Amino acid sequence: MKKEEKAEIVQELSGKFATAKLAVLADYRGMTVGSLQQLRLELRKSAASIKVAKNTLLSRAVEGTPFESLRDQLKGNTALTLTDADPVAPAKILVKFAKDNPKLVIKSAVLEGKLLSADDLTALSKLPGINELRAQLLGLMLAVPTGFVRVLNGVPQKAVYLLQAIKEQKEQTN
Repeated sequence: MKKEEKAEIVQELSGKFATAKLAVLADYRGMTVGSLQQLRLELRKSAASIKVAKNTLLSRAVEGTPFESLRDQLKGNTALTLTDADPVAPAKILVKFAKDNPKLVIKSAVLEGKLLSADDLTALSKLPGINELRAQLLGLMLAVPTGFVRVLNGVPQKAVYLLQAIKEQKEQTN
């Protein structure tokens, strides 16, 4: 590989690191191209990408970024997963895929500058995603006005029931 090609790869990776929220390093030794392609497609659905690059190029690309703590993990075959969107969705995909395919071994991750172990990433994958949290928040926001309307509706409704009972009582006495 020529120096220009290497510089171009480092520049591309540096640009991705500049906007990324989550970076995950995994060892993919022994995986087939088909299974790696399947993982790539699943990650793409969650706005994440997986890239295989030389460790020296990755090491240069993380210089001066919040992901610099990944340098110690750059040994062996390394697949890098990056996302600038919801970090929980790719974590869920990677943990599930690693569970189903033991040849994919998660080394470590960095979430917004904080180094995470493989166990930390597993814990992150168990959290609800951004869409689930939005749905929960919307449910809570709708519950308050709904309850308020029910309370307001209860007062006239009880008055109507009272009038109905008085009417029925007068009809029985006649």
